[in-house]
Amino acid sequence: MTMNYVEIVEAEGHLVDSQILSNIMDRVIECGAVYEVIEFKLGRTNDEFSQLQLRVLAPAKEILDKTLEELVELGCYQAQITDATLKPSPKDCVVPDDFYSTTNHRTYARIGGAWVEVARQRMDAVIVVADGKAECRKLRDVKQGEMIVCGANGIRIQPEFKERDRLGFAFMANDISSERRAETAVRKIAEMMRRIKAEGGAEGGRIVFVAGPVVVHTGGTAAFCEIIRKGFVDALLAGNAIAVHDIEHQLFGTSLGVDLENGIPIEEGHKNHMRAINAINRYGSIEGAVKAGVLRSGIMYELVRNNVPYVLAGSIRDDGPLPDTEMDLIKAQEEYAKQIEGAKMIVCLSSMLHSIGAGNMTPSWVRMVCVDINPAVVTKLSDRGSQQTIGVVTDVGTFLNLLAQQLWV
Repeated sequence: MTMNYVEIVEAEGHLVDSQILSNIMDRVIECGAVYEVIEFKLGRTNDEFSQLQLRVLAPAKEILDKTLEELVELGCYQAQITDATLKPSPKDCVVPDDFYSTTNHRTYARIGGAWVEVARQRMDAVIVVADGKAECRKLRDVKQGEMIVCGANGIRIQPEFKERDRLGFAFMANDISSERRAETAVRKIAEMMRRIKAEGGAEGGRIVFVAGPVVVHTGGTAAFCEIIRKGFVDALLAGNAIAVHDIEHQLFGTSLGVDLENGIPIEEGHKNHMRAINAINRYGSIEGAVKAGVLRSGIMYELVRNNVPYVLAGSIRDDGPLPDTEMDLIKAQEEYAKQIEGAKMIVCLSSMLHSIGAGNMTPSWVRMVCVDINPAVVTKLSDRGSQQTIGVVTDVGTFLNLLAQQLWV
């Protein structure tokens, strides 16, 4: 077969450690093209990148174009650098058919002969360029006439490379197993949390938690409250349920009508979650109930008392919901994104849908930890594109109690 279409691409980074080199070669073959290695220099230290120059040959232009687009996602860029292709949006919420769809990796667009870092990085967005700047934008936010990056020309991605023994943490990457000792994983996570706070200056780097009601059910409330009081929680992203069950537990000693001390349902306990919502409604908000002295303990109480922002995103199954719950999905997404911006770490506690939602908004250089008793939940978050996720397969209550202990060591 004659290979009439040729392009030279380059890549650099920890290509071998991160298995990017083999992925690049496999991707070329999968696309129906072939490759020739022009030059490869192996990085010999933690700080020295490997460098690759590759000739890609294809039998048709369509195959070459497809191959180049695939390689961009792996951090390759064309040796013959051109500016990104820009086309105007034909109408609000609509972009040209060949728009470039973003990943969660750090991205640069070639604009006016210079590489410009794309702001507000997130996956499944388009890139809007204006006044020499570029940023990710959801389709729903695109306005008619805005200039959209199309195709892969002039786009450069910087994948996150496998860390070389940073905090001894690399052993956990892409390794999801119930066989690993939870104590070991928790110790490493606590070390990283302390370092994030220490390196963030006076206020410390931001750590965001995403949590489901299992935190309450599994007896993790006291430990989570202590973690909040010690300043390791900078925002909580959750649904209506964790707030309702936490408040029910504090007011009535139950969660979904079950006495958490002895695990026995109490008479008419099924009403308690509605009674909890009713109590908060009486004061207009969770903060109002705290100020009135009605809510005196628990996760939501500690968040209010310690001025920690929280976002409760509603769903179709919510009872009530609480007055603090945002039932407008787009507004809830925007509030999630606002709290995630600038975060150094996100800890997801047994809440699959909210964890995936948060992961889709998070750049790949932000460390994510997903804790769940079900390995499939941890795997699903990674499979949805958040490949920087570290999985800890264990009971959430156990995890929080161990984490609280390790943070004070």
